[in-house]
Amino acid sequence: MRDAVPGLSADPALKPRPCNNPSNEPQSPSSIAEAAFLPRFRPVGPASPFNSRAQYIRDMRRITSSSHEPLFDTVATRRIENRAQASLPPHALMDRAGLAVARLACALAPHARTIWIACGPGNNGGDGLRAAAHLAQWRHEGCGGWQVHVTHAHGTAPDPDRLPDDARHALACALAAGVRLQADAPPRADLAIDALLGIGARHGPEGVMGQWQEQMLRGEASVLAVDLPSGLSADTGAWSGPPVPAGRANRHTLSLLTLKPGLFTGHGRDAAGQVWFDDLGTPPPADEPPCAWLMPVAPWPAARPHSSHKGSQGDVVVIGGQHVGISGAGMTGAAVLAARAALQAGAGRVYLALLGDPMAWDPGSPELMLRTPQFALQAGLLEHATVVCGCGGGDALAPLLPAILHRSHRLVLDADALNAIAADRSLARRVQSRRQRGLVTVVTPHPLEAARLLDSDTPAVMADRLAAARELAGQLGAICVLKGSGTVVAAPGETPCINASGNARLASAGTGDVLAGMLGASLAAGGAGTPLHRVIRAVAHHGDLADRWRGGTLTAGRLADAIGEGSTPG
Repeated sequence: MRDAVPGLSADPALKPRPCNNPSNEPQSPSSIAEAAFLPRFRPVGPASPFNSRAQYIRDMRRITSSSHEPLFDTVATRRIENRAQASLPPHALMDRAGLAVARLACALAPHARTIWIACGPGNNGGDGLRAAAHLAQWRHEGCGGWQVHVTHAHGTAPDPDRLPDDARHALACALAAGVRLQADAPPRADLAIDALLGIGARHGPEGVMGQWQEQMLRGEASVLAVDLPSGLSADTGAWSGPPVPAGRANRHTLSLLTLKPGLFTGHGRDAAGQVWFDDLGTPPPADEPPCAWLMPVAPWPAARPHSSHKGSQGDVVVIGGQHVGISGAGMTGAAVLAARAALQAGAGRVYLALLGDPMAWDPGSPELMLRTPQFALQAGLLEHATVVCGCGGGDALAPLLPAILHRSHRLVLDADALNAIAADRSLARRVQSRRQRGLVTVVTPHPLEAARLLDSDTPAVMADRLAAARELAGQLGAICVLKGSGTVVAAPGETPCINASGNARLASAGTGDVLAGMLGASLAAGGAGTPLHRVIRAVAHHGDLADRWRGGTLTAGRLADAIGEGSTPG
């Protein structure tokens, strides 16, 4: 058997094991994934590369909508990395990273014939070279039938002096393991590993690396990105690579050492695909605060007490839905959707105040209690109910906003309410004053509405969604729900959260109105949890409904009806 790759034994966790499986029977993808990546690790067989060569592999895991994880930006990740390197043998982190990449590659493509690893000039490329060394050694030991095809940004004979120290070590390990660098990408591969650019990159791959990335994006091979997809901002989710084809289910990213916020918001979820995580046996120190949290879908609280009644489940008042006769643009449906969603989400009573010529009743939801806006303002409803204001409000809403902002104890501001506040700074000051009075305010902008409130533009908001949400929350003294892929929830003085649930099925008219109604019901219900927690829970549940959707086309009306299937917020 070939001698151990140089450096493998430097870290005690990475001592190689002999191969003693003469049959070399391939394992099924499901058993490999289960054995290699579930938190309760169970080895597959004595010869498999999925045996626990290191105890820390227990912590490699698949990130799902039920994951609750701290997220760290580039600056924090660098600090964590430096502290870890100071406590470990030289090159240990890269050795562990390469092992993690190689193990996941085998699990994703257990019967691969060709594994292509495209390596960049920095330490991300070093991780790829380390993975190549493991894969080559395992193949030599009879643990796999794959060919390892490695390309490098510096060609077939990189000058070691041009590489960072860890990457130089990784190159030596790869060459010692029999890896030979190739000039061109293979004509066909079963798995392509993107080890081109890491968290330090300021732009996407260019030149030959750009060509390799284009081939990965357009090809049929599964793709595994090392740490993050090349061209994705680790901090913001901004994407500077070529367009990512939609609907590709064979994209994966193994985030190393820390989970980065950019993987889960903006373009991150499209670019990264399925995210996996390995902390390399060096969890972040307790004194390193995350820049954000990935928020999971949490189960709704237990069933209601038997003595509950409609008055104990909270009231919601929905004000909006401008009649078509006012301006020629009817938006009644937006408010109706919000009201139906609040009803389905468990509110005890839902009042619907439409702007203009109202309906006498809603045949689709006869439980809704119709009121005129004037009646709602005069009857004392605003003081004890949760108010959802703005869904389809149009220009008719603005004259009512001063009273609504002054009197509503719990208020969700959506759509045209936000547009009116952006156009009238006196209304913005009224929103700000609510926090000093101890009143709860939630704003739910999409990126264009956020840009109007920030006196900015949509590209600037999308360039850093976390920063935009934090700024809006601070300016308005409100809980901000910045909608979009990876919805961000921010509140003054709190670490923001990124929603882990949801998908492109929600990209249709009215689904935001449904979310507004769900937020209203969650805030109205009372009981355990702060208003921020209740907002987070409703946002996650809204996305989870889309993730579990099995009923054909998702429309806002059907989404609202589906809320009540199963448990409801309480």
